[in-house]
Amino acid sequence: MAQQLHPNPRHDRPLYKQRSPASLLTSRAIAELRALAYTPAMAARLVVAFLAVSSGFLAVSGQKFNAIFSFGDSMSDTGNLCVNGPPAGLTLTQPPYGETFFGRATCRCSDGRLVVDFLAEKYGLPLLKPSKQGGADFKKGANMAIIGATTMDSNFFQSLGIADKIWNNGPLNTQIQWFKQLMPSICRSTQACKSYLSKSLFVLGEFGGNDYNAQIFGGYSPEQASGQSGTIVDAIGKGVEQLLALGATYVVVPGVLPVGCFPIYLTLYQTSNAGDYDQYGCLKRFNALSARHNQLLQSKVSSLQGRYPGARIMYADFYTHVYDMVRSPGSYGFSTNLRACCGAGGGKYNYQNGARCGMAGASACSNPASSLSWDGIHLTEAAYKKIADGWVSGAYCHPAIGA
Repeated sequence: MAQQLHPNPRHDRPLYKQRSPASLLTSRAIAELRALAYTPAMAARLVVAFLAVSSGFLAVSGQKFNAIFSFGDSMSDTGNLCVNGPPAGLTLTQPPYGETFFGRATCRCSDGRLVVDFLAEKYGLPLLKPSKQGGADFKKGANMAIIGATTMDSNFFQSLGIADKIWNNGPLNTQIQWFKQLMPSICRSTQACKSYLSKSLFVLGEFGGNDYNAQIFGGYSPEQASGQSGTIVDAIGKGVEQLLALGATYVVVPGVLPVGCFPIYLTLYQTSNAGDYDQYGCLKRFNALSARHNQLLQSKVSSLQGRYPGARIMYADFYTHVYDMVRSPGSYGFSTNLRACCGAGGGKYNYQNGARCGMAGASACSNPASSLSWDGIHLTEAAYKKIADGWVSGAYCHPAIGA
């Protein structure tokens, strides 16, 4: 979701930019694991490799999908930004990113797996390959998401005078074009594609976070940025309709997150006015921006559900779930909720813009699974797994993916 941070020319202050099936392992497999000198990350990879073979055990509520196709930003990117090599200056390509599961940085903005990774595992599908990876087989799924992606195209930001705040060329419409370019390798005819895609799961987002970040980075207030929410949500709705026209039937449309609870915003926009914070310590203005977007998006999804009764269009409620984690961290197994696991500076938020996770001076906490926030901008693998569970069960996705 978040972009790299740069000074704001208009101000003198910085910017923000299922169950584990381990019991399915055979005694022989367990013995072989014990015989190896392996790290926890290596062991996790071996378990997942075994489970991929046992995909029948991973189907949720009998639901099966041919593939998963994902679109979005850094909440979803599994490597598109890095397929041609790590971009200079991006800390997410450095340790300790990826340490929990992969044992190395994979261009994912977390300590391990993301929501889309857990969805793939739950439905017995391989982890999604980045769509820009040459020579890959995308029949079981592809990920068009790319770090820094926006909903809107460059003309939108040019019209606001903030085109310099956008630094990649992968907005929503472009990602759909990338998907169209892959389609001949997935299905060979229009009718074959409609049939195949109708039995696949599409995850469209989250989109919107970087559209608002660009405005805030460019000197707009959260209230001013909220004035563009209708335009942004309309573009997301059109994206859903483009996928439906291609044959999609199952489409998840996530909202944006309560960024007013994120360490980066809490650090860079902290104030001495207690009235600027809610009872859990989150900045009200930024959460109000997210809530406005989500209100409009839910209305849009409801409208699309009425217009396309043959499709299953699902609103995934990132905001409510993550806010509940902030409100009751202990019930999710977290000991910290507003403090970055990986960062520098200590204090309430452990975030420094000049010593972000992956940079000199920053370090990771000893147990990322006990934290909600990974790097102050993105969440931990533990949080993403709980979010995926909520989407499948329907607790935080309406209707449920798994129903």
